[in-house]
Amino acid sequence: MLVTSIGILLTTFVINIIPAFMPPTWILISFVGFNFHLNILTLVILCLFAACAATSGRIVLTLLSDKIIRHRILNERTIENINILKNNIEKRKAFTFGFFLFYAFSPLPSGQLFLAYGLTELRLRLAAIPFFIGRLISYLFWAFTASAISKTINLTTLESSFYFSAYFILAQIVALYLVYVFIKIDWKILFEEHKIQFIKKMVD
Repeated sequence: MLVTSIGILLTTFVINIIPAFMPPTWILISFVGFNFHLNILTLVILCLFAACAATSGRIVLTLLSDKIIRHRILNERTIENINILKNNIEKRKAFTFGFFLFYAFSPLPSGQLFLAYGLTELRLRLAAIPFFIGRLISYLFWAFTASAISKTINLTTLESSFYFSAYFILAQIVALYLVYVFIKIDWKILFEEHKIQFIKKMVD
């Protein structure tokens, strides 16, 4: 079980570094709940470390987005545009905290969200702390739910129906497209004139 737990935590860390087309961590947590008869304390500890691993992975993704995409791919015009959004977000820290907390509870892919967040160079704790809290609670939910109904649901069917569903593929594609839209929106016009327009030149 120790080897399995370490493998799950390492896998959780790695898949949270990759921004798209990775299986959600709740599948790994559900797998443990279905297949291992663990006591409450062990499940809580496993979920705690899994939330730490997932958050650490997203932090690495955010830093890579900043160092590679913002500083090596985007041009000055695009960076200035994103900085306008950054300044407005910094004035609404409570909203940003709540948004990431709410998002962490949802089944929506979060990789693209952290990819976009890394472009702003905002403080990591503004996103990482609520993400950790939300992930910890959601992992506990999945672990205990999977453990409670392990005798009535076939995990293999659950996995296959998720991986190959149109929803999963479509959600990832839409999320990636939203990152593109995020970069290209003219945030100054949006905040000052409340109109959605796109900057013409996105990268050098």
